[in-house]
Amino acid sequence: MVIAAVALLASCTVKKEVDQYTIDQFYKNVNTWFSGFSPDETKILVSSNETGIYNVFEISLGDGSKRQVTSSTDDSYFAVGYVHGTGQILYSADKGGNEINHIYLLGEDGSTVDLTPGDEVKASFNGFSPDKKVMYFSTNGRDPQYFDLYRMNVGEWKPEIIWENTEGFDYSGSTRDRNILALAKSITTSENRLFLFDRVTGRTTEISEADKPGSYSASGFSNDNASFYYTTDVGKEFAYLVKYDIATGGREVVYEADWDVRGCSFSRNEKYRMIMVNEDARIKLKITDQSTGQDVVWPDIQGSNIEDLAISESEKYLLLGLGTSRTPGDLYLYEFGGTDMKKLTNNLNPEINPANLTEAEVVRYASFDGLEIPAIYYKPLTATKKNKVPAMVLVHGGPGGQAMTYYDPLIQYLVNHGYAVLDVNNRGSSGYGKSFFKMDDRNHGDKDLKDCIWGKKWLQTLEYIDSENIGIIGGSYGGFMTMAAMTSAPDEFKVGVNLFGVTNWLRTLKSIPPWWGSFRESLYNEMGDPFTADSVRLYNISPVFHGQNVKHPVMVLQGANDPRVLQVESDEMVEAIRSAGVPVEYVIFPDEGHGFVKKENEIKAYSQIREFLDKYLKGTGEES
Repeated sequence: MVIAAVALLASCTVKKEVDQYTIDQFYKNVNTWFSGFSPDETKILVSSNETGIYNVFEISLGDGSKRQVTSSTDDSYFAVGYVHGTGQILYSADKGGNEINHIYLLGEDGSTVDLTPGDEVKASFNGFSPDKKVMYFSTNGRDPQYFDLYRMNVGEWKPEIIWENTEGFDYSGSTRDRNILALAKSITTSENRLFLFDRVTGRTTEISEADKPGSYSASGFSNDNASFYYTTDVGKEFAYLVKYDIATGGREVVYEADWDVRGCSFSRNEKYRMIMVNEDARIKLKITDQSTGQDVVWPDIQGSNIEDLAISESEKYLLLGLGTSRTPGDLYLYEFGGTDMKKLTNNLNPEINPANLTEAEVVRYASFDGLEIPAIYYKPLTATKKNKVPAMVLVHGGPGGQAMTYYDPLIQYLVNHGYAVLDVNNRGSSGYGKSFFKMDDRNHGDKDLKDCIWGKKWLQTLEYIDSENIGIIGGSYGGFMTMAAMTSAPDEFKVGVNLFGVTNWLRTLKSIPPWWGSFRESLYNEMGDPFTADSVRLYNISPVFHGQNVKHPVMVLQGANDPRVLQVESDEMVEAIRSAGVPVEYVIFPDEGHGFVKKENEIKAYSQIREFLDKYLKGTGEES
């Protein structure tokens, strides 16, 4: 009776008045990502989008002042790190979102040198040697499908290959001297093999066990090259941390939890060990002082998520990126042994009061077959039984992604303007055990879609939801799910918003970028091989071939430079919907790829999404 009374009182609550914010105000928020401490640990190097796209900045640890290092106006520049012993800086950039990243050297005089040239060459930074005199990186310059490992002497900047990848491995880390490499080979999206390759002896040792298939993920080496750490889910539902003795082959379980252990890392001299756990859509961090065996305790920020993490080489400072579902992440500095954390950034637009935004809530509901589905729910503060609100079911990317409780400006913008949002972790999502993760294999667009439909049904049980006006939205794989809903279950959702979603699996799987070569077979194992009889099923689940089934309005947003979901897919999907006589709005960004990174484009995209929803879910327009 007490519970019922509380529920009754809640339903009769007078509509709460909240301030509503424009999309421009939401995008005055800033994203800041840490890249490295300066050699003297007086500054940090970061990437920030306060200029509208990402540029490189320095932040003083003393007074928090910020200095802009790069001034790009076209492509985002992402900080890589300081070049010790010089005044130079490394950064990474692609062209218009094409994902072909190069590593650039920024000189003290402002000059820039492309260290990894080549129109189709994609490069990744792999760290410096302990003495900072050698830079390591990987590129696919020799073979577009596979990434080899290179070194460059600082100051000379001449590439020298030190490991040639001829067998389609994924480089997964190494000892500090790069003599032992961790190499992974994908079998499926939930199973892989893990190896150690000794460059000195030429010997390859398999860490994964042939009679114990599962997921194996490298997590680093000890400084003395004696131990290798990895996570695996073999024999258990969730991943746990294992220590492997390189000399004897002995194994020891170091840490496990009731959730996936994401991995571990160590500070430079191994004084501190850091373990991250994916606990119900939130990343939790455990730091242990190995000299005492005691856990490190730092000032807590209520409801915060770990977004960034580093320990300075002196092992004096802990740098944390912490955010909540209502505030973008900020960088904080903690001095070990101290009692306070220094806030280095203020990324929330001061015009926005977080009290007017909605706290993410982890919920669970039963799907069509009784399976419990986790989701992240956002209820508008103005929603009451007398003030019913429309809702959107949000589907994350993947396959195999996960909805988390991080701050999302689009979600908060929609919720602030009166839309409930249910961010679904349908079967096949990561973070909820390997059995759950595998449940959508070769079943995409079927049971996973039903999980989303039953999410809509759960929303309809809430007395403050306008049950007749619920739509579906998603990006990438979530965009596929959106279009699958609109074509194969056309009566379920009032609208669909597809952000660069796959609509033709036959084309997508055949046109995988060459640098995904090592991942291609595992993706084929999960989705189906388009060059075999699987093509029949892939045709059947591809929305573009069933556009005539669409009954309700659709919005499609696409980057012209997207290397994963080609623009032609969205072009054809839009044409198929138009041929069916259904309203469709199409927005193309000529300077974006798979996802939007320029603020002006995000503002345009998300404001138009809200206008579209206002028109077709709130009834300010007509469906014709």
